[in-house]
Amino acid sequence: PNDKTMVDAWLPAIAAMQQALQSGADIDEILQQGAAAAAEMGMENTIPLQAKKGRASYLGERSMGHQDPGATSSYLLLKAAADIWSEALSG
Repeated sequence: PNDKTMVDAWLPAIAAMQQALQSGADIDEILQQGAAAAAEMGMENTIPLQAKKGRASYLGERSMGHQDPGATSSYLLLKAAADIWSEALSG
């Protein structure tokens, strides 16, 4: 965590899913309010960080102020899964 990677989106998403599951939430709540929301927050939290891993680490301080692409793609995957599941339930 805090290396400005996809892990910064996945760790909070997994923690939120586990918490929602333990509280008895259904799969739609687990995906939408748990995983997608937490991953989005984790993704946004990468903006002020300096990249320490991956290609962005070559930029050093110049990586600060930019959202991590790995965290962004992880959020988009979870958001798409949540949206598709929600559509399937309503459809």
